[in-house]
This record gives sequence, C-alpha cells and structure tokens, in this order.
Amino acid sequence: MSDAAALYRSVLYIPASKERALDKARTLDCDAIIFDLEDAVTPDEKTAARETLARELAKGGYGHRQRIVRINALDTEWGRDDAAAVAHMDCDAVLLPKVDGPTDTQALAEITKNLPIWCMLETPRGVLSALAIADHAQVAGFILGTNDLAKDIGCATGGDRSAMMTALQTCLMAARAAGIICVDGVYNAFKDDDGLKAECAQGRALGMDGKTLIHPAQLAIANAAFAPAQDQIDLAKRQIEAFDAALARGEGVAVVDGKIVENLHIETARATLARADAISRRS
Repeated sequence: MSDAAALYRSVLYIPASKERALDKARTLDCDAIIFDLEDAVTPDEKTAARETLARELAKGGYGHRQRIVRINALDTEWGRDDAAAVAHMDCDAVLLPKVDGPTDTQALAEITKNLPIWCMLETPRGVLSALAIADHAQVAGFILGTNDLAKDIGCATGGDRSAMMTALQTCLMAARAAGIICVDGVYNAFKDDDGLKAECAQGRALGMDGKTLIHPAQLAIANAAFAPAQDQIDLAKRQIEAFDAALARGEGVAVVDGKIVENLHIETARATLARADAISRRS
C-alpha cells in the first residue's frame, strides 16, 4: 500500500525533542519529515519528546509534507508507549526501526490499528525478509538504514557503495513487487555537496523514490536529483505525441530519436509527466 500522489524526493529527519526544529520544519522545502523519537532523542528525554511532538503535530502547519513518526523499537522500554501515543497523533504514518520480519510489523499494527506503517530495513535479516515485510497490508514504505546495515555487514560505506549494492537492490525490488515506496539511506557528510549529488544520482538511477536527509542544507540537492529533468519531460511529451499519432495510423509502435517506442515506454512517459506536474503544483 502506498500513496501514489505523494512525493518523497526529500525525507528529512527532525528530532522530536527540539521545539525550534519542529517549528522550523513547517517552512522547509521537503516532501516528508521523519519526526524522530529514536536515535535523535536521549533516553532521559524520550517521554517529554513524545509529548512535545504530539503537541506540535496537533498545532498543524506542516502543509503538504508527509508526517512520519519514527518510534523506538517495540522491544525497548519506550517502544510500545510510543506506538500507543502515535496512534492518536495527527500524522500520516509510523516508522518502525530495525524491522527483521513481518511479525514486527504485525505487532505494531495491533497497536496503531489502521495507521500506515513504514519500515526501517537496517539489518541483514530485515533485508533478507524484505518481500515478506513489504507484503503486509499496512506497510506503505521502506526507509533504508544504510549506516546500521553497513555496521552489521561489516562493509565499506564510501565511494560507489558497491559493497552494499546487493542489499540496496534487494530492498528496492521487494518494494516494487509490493507497490510501496522505497527511500534511500542518509549521506552523512552534510557539507559535501558533490558527494551528496553523486549518491542521489546513484539512488535515482537504481529507482529509489528519494533520499533521507540529516540536514536542511541537503534539501535542494535531493529535490533536484529526484525530479524529472527538462530533457526527460520534453522526451516524454514527444514520445506520447508520436505514439498517439502511430495509433491513429493503426500502428502499434512509434519511433522517436531513432528508438522504438511501445506502450511500456508510454507508461513511463506518463509517469514522468505526472511527477513533474505534482512537483510544479507544489512549488
């Protein structure tokens, strides 16, 4: 299950314990916000952060931004209280960390009822169970926890991420098979624009829907990387025009720029234009 109309080019982590950050998030150019009750909140702030977040979400003002709340794992002392609280918050989804299998998502669903569930895939077992996790009726998206995954695998994290490619593609394939969203992991060096651009381009080439981000300075790069470029928009329009003309002549294929255009290409072209239109309407 996923919201086909929503965009997830830029998915920004915001600490749920920081009121100033929660307020500033209302003005940031991001497609989605992960309000974090887990890693970004110290143990002694967990309960207060939960209360602060509930209050700020009730105020509203987040506009088009998808509001996703990351809770603590259910086997921690805070997880079940987080889940019970999130079930009554004004949010769009709950994000469960360290999901190892469908029993984890089912346990959460029993607490949060009909609230859409997003899953952090950040363990080897979670990656290997990706399709079973994605097939749960309430699961709407994956967030790839590449830092924790690299730690557990013991692989290198820099460069072209070749050491993690099997894991990235496994998660993405499962998401596509189930028809849900898949968002790439974070890029830690938030002042390295060139590195972020390269990793966003790689994620886009793989088929990711967007990038999780740790700093507002990363937003513009991710938004641009996961939006259709003007030449892609122009090509999509020409493909549709040529294909429609071919159909009018009783032909099943067209030729654009010396390449065959069939119905599958038209599906991609229409999706490109729909995405571009959604971005245009948002801006």
